Amino acid sequence: MRRSRGFTLIELLVVLVILGSLVGLAVLSSGIAGPARELSNEAERLTGLIGVLADEAVLDNHEYGLLLSPEAYQVLRYDEIKGKWLAVDKAPHRLPSWAVLSFELDGEALSLPAPAAADDDKKAKTAVPQLLILSSGELSPFRLRLAERRKDGLQLQMSSDGFRLPKVEVELLKGRPG
Repeated sequence: MRRSRGFTLIELLVVLVILGSLVGLAVLSSGIAGPARELSNEAERLTGLIGVLADEAVLDNHEYGLLLSPEAYQVLRYDEIKGKWLAVDKAPHRLPSWAVLSFELDGEALSLPAPAAADDDKKAKTAVPQLLILSSGELSPFRLRLAERRKDGLQLQMSSDGFRLPKVEVELLKGRPG
């Protein structure tokens, strides 16, 4: 009787599981899933939010806005009956501690205020958003920059001319090869 040569199915599956585990560990330890990826996810989340708000503004005939600070942003909706901006969510969405947000409106850089303290409710209720999303489908022309706080960190830019929805672009730093 002839003996078969080769590997059994079990042996092949064990080798594949071991290789898969090693590749997974290599990816995690290389930093691919680190701050740059998380910053990209935050930028995509913000542009997606602006797109959804633009759609909702047209469909519901409401005016929306984003109240921005270097560490957070919050969605506001204009209440015509009360004549003021009201927060859609109870708390603003906070960025990771190593990320910072900056904002330009019509090409003019705006200094963003520090986030309001929790006990400063009166000031928070009278807040006016820097970025408007109108029921006509228009946006304030803007440029948002989401960046790592470290000097040579990644910078992502989202911009709109007021008619098109923003998209995420990598911003190359001066003096940096690329």
